[in-house]
Amino acid sequence: EKLLLLYSISVQSLHITQIDGEDCGVPEPGRNSDPVCSSHHIKIKVHKNGKRSKLCSTRSTHIEVDSGERPFDCNVCGKRFKRKSHVKLHMMTHTAYREHNCDICGKGFREKSSLQTHMRRHTGEKPFACDNCGKRFHAKKFLSSHMKVHSGEKPFSCDVCGTRFRVKESLKNHMWIHATEKPFVCNFCSKGFSQKESLKSHLRVHTGEKPFICSLCSKGFSRQQSLKSHMNVHTREKPFICSVCSKGFSQKESLKTHMRVHTGEKPFICSVCSQAFSLKESLKTHMRVHTGEKPFTCDVCSKGFSQKESLKSHVRVHTGEKPFTCRVCGKGFSHSGGLKTHMAVHTAQFSCSECGKCFVKEIQLERHMRLHSEERPFGCDVCKNRFKHKCHLESHMKIHSGEKPSVCSVSCET
Repeated sequence: EKLLLLYSISVQSLHITQIDGEDCGVPEPGRNSDPVCSSHHIKIKVHKNGKRSKLCSTRSTHIEVDSGERPFDCNVCGKRFKRKSHVKLHMMTHTAYREHNCDICGKGFREKSSLQTHMRRHTGEKPFACDNCGKRFHAKKFLSSHMKVHSGEKPFSCDVCGTRFRVKESLKNHMWIHATEKPFVCNFCSKGFSQKESLKSHLRVHTGEKPFICSLCSKGFSRQQSLKSHMNVHTREKPFICSVCSKGFSQKESLKTHMRVHTGEKPFICSVCSQAFSLKESLKTHMRVHTGEKPFTCDVCSKGFSQKESLKSHVRVHTGEKPFTCRVCGKGFSHSGGLKTHMAVHTAQFSCSECGKCFVKEIQLERHMRLHSEERPFGCDVCKNRFKHKCHLESHMKIHSGEKPSVCSVSCET
């Protein structure tokens, strides 16, 4: 007849009761044993916070030593768990048979209701609507999460830095910021990541893979969040509002960049001349001034340009396109700068008494008046030729210096 021995031992806030068995390896006073069951048929029940759960039987047990520690990780996705048994359960999400499969993308589900919810992603059906803003969702859980946007509720708090989150998943992802261990390393640049999924996303930088495709314009993105932000371009939704001027933006990063207009912040500094820029792209373009790089080449005349916009403007010389039109007289210009200069003609204060031509500055009128007079104030010290404009004299002097052929390109009027 077996002897039934009941005893309770407290091991780091866990209360263990042994029933009908031999030594389970639980440390006793003055004994340093490995806390793993070693008997053949043992039943151990753990009492924690009033709850009871069976941990091990038949030579296996896993006693949780520290409630905050997650020593066991999934070798497929990198997710970590407190107990090895939980890893085994989790592995079923990668390997278990799922009888309900999506006919479109092949994804499998254990429950039919989960498949029905998933199908709404493909059909675009969104039966759950927000009563406050009208935004719709394909699953009820996403509506519930969204409602916290209006209530301002952020029930999930980070124990390290105090940052609060509306969704538990956001807190979970945030906690990796504080993790010092980065076991997932990129084979290309050796950058480390705390999550396997983060490494997988990062690798697309090197491979150029863009699996997230916009259904409207077919533009590809390496990150799902980038595609989500891009969709605001098509919907014209601008949820990110500037607190200073109330200008709206479709992407959060665009708002962040815009704020430098108000703050005057220019964080990107040229290492050569120390000129500062508010945009990283502006600094990149500026560096070509120092390197002499001109990556944008005209297909017609092969002229090179350091900026794409400069090439685009130059091409109009060949096409004759003049997209900038004067609202007053209808005259067209190939450059916005040309139109801007021209507009001063309509507001000019100085006009020629001979031909009626108008000028913005008085000096411009004085130069123009020489066309109507015989005045030639600029004379050559070598051959005594005289000119109406200084630029004509400078061009003429190159003949005497040998920089130009002996035939003067400017009419040398005496």
